[in-house]
Amino acid sequence: MAIFQLDINNQKMEVDCAPDMPLLWCLRDELVMTGTKYGCGKALCGACTVHVDGEPVRSCSLPISSIENKKITTIEGVGMKTLHPVQKAWIEADVPQCGFCQSGQIMSAIALLNKTPNPTDDEIDAAMSGNICRCGTYVRIRKAIKSVAKNNL
Repeated sequence: MAIFQLDINNQKMEVDCAPDMPLLWCLRDELVMTGTKYGCGKALCGACTVHVDGEPVRSCSLPISSIENKKITTIEGVGMKTLHPVQKAWIEADVPQCGFCQSGQIMSAIALLNKTPNPTDDEIDAAMSGNICRCGTYVRIRKAIKSVAKNNL
């Protein structure tokens, strides 16, 4: 066990855990931040997506020791005071069905729009390809992303 200094959602936090513990389990088990979901445990489905220094990463395969002193944003940190434009678009487009994958989908969509404010369909497909939706809400996801891009939110 070791003590790690983390910056999560603009809050300094200290955790005592094994250096090889994946960030996902630190978030869920140590910090009780359960918005980030466990899907596959192999960084293949995207349910566990968070941002590290603004980049979307799969937290299930990221050891806590590799992210000390980096800025981590989870779904809990998105729209803390008011809904993020992507969250608003998600609601307006009625994107969620079961909702399980949606925190990861939203985190990937935000990262895409931060880099590419007006993405093409191909850019959306490429950015979102690592996020699997068991319910198949991909058409609504694209609609929500395009809505945010259209409104330059």
